[in-house]
Amino acid sequence: MKFASLKSESRDGTLVLVSRDLERMLEVPDCADHLQALLDDWQALSPGLEPVYADLNAGRIRGRPMDTAVLAAPLPRAYQWLDGSAYLSHVERVRRARGARMPPNLLRDPLMYQGGSDGFLGPRDPICLPDESWGADFEAEVAVVTDDVPLGTTAAEAGNHIRLLMLVNDLSLRNLIPEELAKGFGFLQGKPASSFSPVAVTADELGTSWDGGKVNLPLLTSLNGRSFGHPNAAEDLQFDFRSLISHAARTRALAAGTIIGSGTVSNGDLASGCSCILERRMLEILETGRAETPFLRFGDRVRIEMRDREGGPLFGAIEQEVQPCPA
Repeated sequence: MKFASLKSESRDGTLVLVSRDLERMLEVPDCADHLQALLDDWQALSPGLEPVYADLNAGRIRGRPMDTAVLAAPLPRAYQWLDGSAYLSHVERVRRARGARMPPNLLRDPLMYQGGSDGFLGPRDPICLPDESWGADFEAEVAVVTDDVPLGTTAAEAGNHIRLLMLVNDLSLRNLIPEELAKGFGFLQGKPASSFSPVAVTADELGTSWDGGKVNLPLLTSLNGRSFGHPNAAEDLQFDFRSLISHAARTRALAAGTIIGSGTVSNGDLASGCSCILERRMLEILETGRAETPFLRFGDRVRIEMRDREGGPLFGAIEQEVQPCPA
């Protein structure tokens, strides 16, 4: 099934069921008002939506035309947003860019931080930037949404708690981050609100491209209409989502609606391009001694999407323009 959230007076949006081809959407108030309510009682509520989803796809229920412009993030806010950094080629390149060493235990212990989750951007919401000099950068990722995950859940058990998948633009302000990390206390100002794909999907929508812990498809990113990267989200992944969930649940339980990100998708093969500007800048420095690609500027347009093996839409596209913050 595929789900989205309409922007509404409620901070949690209004839940809609979306057809597989992303052409139609249908409110389902008899099931749940918003996606968090569905996740809170998934086992009881989701089976009743399956025949409705089948009717929507078959045209027996019409719904209304899909309009991405009126959508919030699938979860407009969440109890918890945890972002990993599971692609070691990305970790190595980013750390090299700021002169930091690779953690000695990185092959067995994933990197993860807890980001702000009280408000996310929708898939068409602009990236409002107060100051271009802060070095705004997109980071294209895959994410999962869990149900309730008990304390101490193992990687072998964690796959049973994945309810939905979606795409993320995890924005970073690169020129603010080094001073923050130098304090030894993590990200805050360097990580503004992230944005998410128009729809969140159940794992069965991915078919054989999902193995229970990772998505074996390219993640497509473009900047101002030009391809920026197309790395495969399953390749060079040191920690899959089962491992990331288990890592997060080592010392605490995770509430239903917890979002866990993969980190910036990155492949060792340079031909796959990049999913963030900083990686490309680092590669330019290694090749020519100088970074040529600027960070985001006002008017830049970022697009992030993933398509199935037949070229059909899966999550819809994140499409955002960088704009000055209003006074």
